Amino acid sequence: MNPADVSAEHNPLRSAKDYRLNRIAGPSALIIFGVTGDLSRKKLMPAVYDLANRGLLPPGFGLVGFARRDWEDQDFMEIVHESVKKYARTEFREEVWTQLAQGIRFVPGTFDDDAAFETLKETLAELDTERGTMGNHAFYLSIPPKAFPQVTEQLRRSGLAKPADGEWRRVVIEKPFGHDLASARELNEMVASVFPADAVFRIDHYLGKETVQNILALRFANQLYEPIWNANFVDHVQITMAEDIGVGGRAGYYDGIGAARDVIQNHLLQLLALTAMEEPISFEASALRSEKEKVLSAVRLPSDLSKSTARGQYSGGWQGGEKVLGFLEEDGMNPESTTETYAALKLEIGTRRWAGVPFYLRAGKRLGRRVTEIAVVFKRAPQQLFADSQTSQLGQNALVIRVQPDEGVTIRFGSKVPGAGMQVRDVTMDFGYGHAFTEASPEAYERLILDVLLGDPPLFPRHEEVELSWKILDPIEEFWETQGQPQQYKPGSWGPDEADELLARDGRTWRRP
Repeated sequence: MNPADVSAEHNPLRSAKDYRLNRIAGPSALIIFGVTGDLSRKKLMPAVYDLANRGLLPPGFGLVGFARRDWEDQDFMEIVHESVKKYARTEFREEVWTQLAQGIRFVPGTFDDDAAFETLKETLAELDTERGTMGNHAFYLSIPPKAFPQVTEQLRRSGLAKPADGEWRRVVIEKPFGHDLASARELNEMVASVFPADAVFRIDHYLGKETVQNILALRFANQLYEPIWNANFVDHVQITMAEDIGVGGRAGYYDGIGAARDVIQNHLLQLLALTAMEEPISFEASALRSEKEKVLSAVRLPSDLSKSTARGQYSGGWQGGEKVLGFLEEDGMNPESTTETYAALKLEIGTRRWAGVPFYLRAGKRLGRRVTEIAVVFKRAPQQLFADSQTSQLGQNALVIRVQPDEGVTIRFGSKVPGAGMQVRDVTMDFGYGHAFTEASPEAYERLILDVLLGDPPLFPRHEEVELSWKILDPIEEFWETQGQPQQYKPGSWGPDEADELLARDGRTWRRP
């Protein structure tokens, strides 16, 4: 029996809106280019299984790998099986795997191989017939950006990018979206020549994280926070993405890119936009994107970039009881490289809500610990009632949104120390997803892949956001190109001295997560 007939999920009378409302993918196939890479093996394949295990994929779902390997379908199936067993979030169930495996196919070939794309076209036609995927195909480009033009052109030439009536075709692009404003525009024009705007999904996996999505709920579903979420009460905001590892085997990729292009241009500026945006009129993609774009267009760089930016490279030394190489000593690295492994920026937002409130962004490798967080630090309360000695251990109130690890929210405030005297010091209240909810948080790629299959775009930045982000970063990168070698910092530290000086000039200090 045709698997497309065995489930009510494939009822032809159901509309695309029905599937979106129920958050269950309709008939479809996912085609992954670059299927042999780490992203596919550790994230994409396990996420597909987890969606199937949660009942969010149709029984006839198709998964197709495309790569330069001399594999048969069975060989690829074993690779998927190994990845699922090792990296899937949910338990392995044989009946789920058996159902999913029936729709797994592999197409060998290179990106310049016309015949391979014809084979891919035939394979998808077979899945449409045998599995009931109904001509709905999502192409996931888990490949280097330099290969995007070739693959998208092959999809156009072979007719794979053009759906028939009642079908859809979508393309998923992984960051980086260019390396500057000019290349981002060129990339967008190239993709737009093959796929319409609403069929292009730019993946920023941070936007799929539960905690990032919870920023909107925290701000707009609670009366407690939004009234004080402005320049009248907020002193400054710190957004941090710290990693405790080095570049490792990615030295060749990382050289010439650096921390700012790698994560600040996309991840951290998206977090800034969600933190600073006005309330959207709805959760529709157009409404959310419009508010984020308003924030990014209002971002201002201080006039003196030498005092409002900092960069560094990690040196060799000891970290966590292990001797580690410096950035310039990594295998395959150019010893004269001026690429930064640490970047910090001070940005301002020219709106009434945020006038005068600095936003400090920092990202780096080989830092003290792995953590991503947004810290909204509030102004000090008037202290007329207390003597200086009574509040000497009291800092500033802060609301800290932990994106990873240990997702949750911490609030820091002052409390009286038990005893006869009046001493006030900082205490914290902590909310953790793992403690508050019995439901396990889905992995970011689960949410994002499902959204692609549903055609639900709110979590995906459109090209206007990408271009605005590069407009912010390009002047900084151009300035750094004139500054020679970045400052060295010790592994396991929190970055170069320049970064501390950046905040010290404003009478502030970085949080120690």
